[in-house]
Amino acid sequence: MPETTYKLDNPVYYSLTEIHQPFALELDGIHYYHPDFCPFGGFIQPLSTEKGVAHYARLTDNFFIVGERPSYDDTIQLVNELVCDQMVLLQPISVVSEDEIITLDTTHKEALLQLVNLVQPGYFKTRTPEMGNYYGIFKDGILVAVTGERMKMDQYTEISAVVTHPVHTGKGYASQLVAYAADRIFQENKIPYLHVASSNTRAINVYQKLGFTTRRKISFWNLTSQ
Repeated sequence: MPETTYKLDNPVYYSLTEIHQPFALELDGIHYYHPDFCPFGGFIQPLSTEKGVAHYARLTDNFFIVGERPSYDDTIQLVNELVCDQMVLLQPISVVSEDEIITLDTTHKEALLQLVNLVQPGYFKTRTPEMGNYYGIFKDGILVAVTGERMKMDQYTEISAVVTHPVHTGKGYASQLVAYAADRIFQENKIPYLHVASSNTRAINVYQKLGFTTRRKISFWNLTSQ
């Protein structure tokens, strides 16, 4: 692992000061993605996060601070703390792709949005596909499984939106897509990582079998305006 592993402790902040700087809003010491891309924010020890949280809440009414717990005023409500395993992959995955994998483009955007929001509603926004590359498997002309890239730093790229349509689970599509996405990240001389809810032991077991190891627990603080 590079000496910059500390940046994974604050992936939103460092993504928005590196590769994803064009998507950044800096509000009173907190770095946020523009809400059309991703409702995430991160910070490094401002004197107070109350103003920055309240400011972003005027732009989008439901969002996440990733990492340390933020302070907020009585106009903001904590919905929940989503504790995730942050998992890192250090070598390519030896999975043979049995199905054709397609790099998705703008012509696939509507199908991508519909599939991800069917399975993981709330995270995927209208411009999220612009954050990185997305890959998919089609069956009979229908997009049935996808995987893509979300937060991107100079040395790390997050694998995200690992989604299979409920009718098509159990066929190995997710493993093929994660291996494919990870291989392309390695080709860029970067390290793949991902976040998965710590309660989702089934998914964690799958990622472990693919070679991912848990680096740490990290919290996604879901906030909304009152």
